[in-house]
Parts: sequence; structure tokens; C-alpha cells
Amino acid sequence: MSVNLAFLASHGGSAARHLTAACRAGELDAVPVALISNNSRSPALDWARAEGLQTAHLSSAGYPEPAELDAAILGVLREADADVLILSGYMRELGPRVLDAFAGRVLNIHPSLLPRHGGRGMYGDRVHRAVLEAGDSESGATVHLVTAGIDEGPRLAQQQVPVRPGDTLETLKVRVQAIEGGLMLRAVRELIEELKTTEART
Repeated sequence: MSVNLAFLASHGGSAARHLTAACRAGELDAVPVALISNNSRSPALDWARAEGLQTAHLSSAGYPEPAELDAAILGVLREADADVLILSGYMRELGPRVLDAFAGRVLNIHPSLLPRHGGRGMYGDRVHRAVLEAGDSESGATVHLVTAGIDEGPRLAQQQVPVRPGDTLETLKVRVQAIEGGLMLRAVRELIEELKTTEART
């Protein structure tokens, strides 16, 4: 069974880059096939084109109705024959059609130890700032399945990093980002193995 990966990214798409490199190096038994961005100037789009992935810019500018955008995203994913969907810094909520079609196969990484510092409005620097303001002794990253509730899906993998005396938002962010690629790779690899096992039983 060949597993095709698709990505949604708003900016640089670091997870997409890391996972694609792992696929190319034979470290992940999957094929990157497509990247969709809501940002026409996203560096991830240029990178994906150079990598030979199918690309699409789909946003509310072209699809003002949420249901239309949801359908357009699903259409590209189906055209690319995607099996697993990775959110790589995608700053929009997925619609119900995509979530239903890819139930249990959409992954996101959040820069904290969920359920702490998750939910609506908690992303990027806001998360690291909240960790520091709360006086937490540790932070980290969490890979979870994406559901309709923001950051509420089942957690697949989690890794801690210390919050050190004198940490700033930037030093903490760098420490968390250093573990995100490996953590996402581990979670995707485990999900792929699970999908292959399920396929073999049917």
C-alpha cells in the first residue's frame, strides 16, 4: 500500500519540508503529492512546485463561502489521491467535508503540551508567551488528530522541553521548534503503519 501525503500550509511549511525530505531519504514510507495554501505568497508554494508536488492556492478571496472553499480543498485532495493530510502551519480551520473525508487521517502539531495553552487564538508566539506568563517549568510540542474542536483531537505524540530561567519567547520557541520535525515524523510513521495494518486485514 502506497500512502500519499498532502499538506496545507500558510507560510513556510516546515513540517511539509521535513516530511518530504524524510520520504526522499527513505526514512518515511510515503509519497508527498500535493500542497495547498491559503496564501498566494507562501514560500511553501514555491518550494512545493520546485519539489514537483501538485500545488493550489485556495482561499476565501476566491471562495468567499466557507462551503465552497471546503469543497475546493477536498477536490484538490481527491485529485491528488491523498491518503493523509498534514497541517503545516495552516492558519485556517478545515471545513466539515474535508474533516469527514479524512477522519482520523489529518495531523497537526501544536507548540505546547496540550491540553495546556491550546484552543482558539492559541498559535505561534502566542503559545510561547502564554507558557512564560504562566510560569510553567516545561513546554513542548504535541501532534494530534484534527477534529472540529480546535486542538481537541486525540493526541498521538508529545515531547517535553524544559523552560529555563531567563528564557525569552525566542529562546523557548527555538527549543520547541527543534523537536517538532522529529515528533511529527514519528507520529506520521506510526499512523502510516496503522493504516497499512488495517488495509492488510481487509
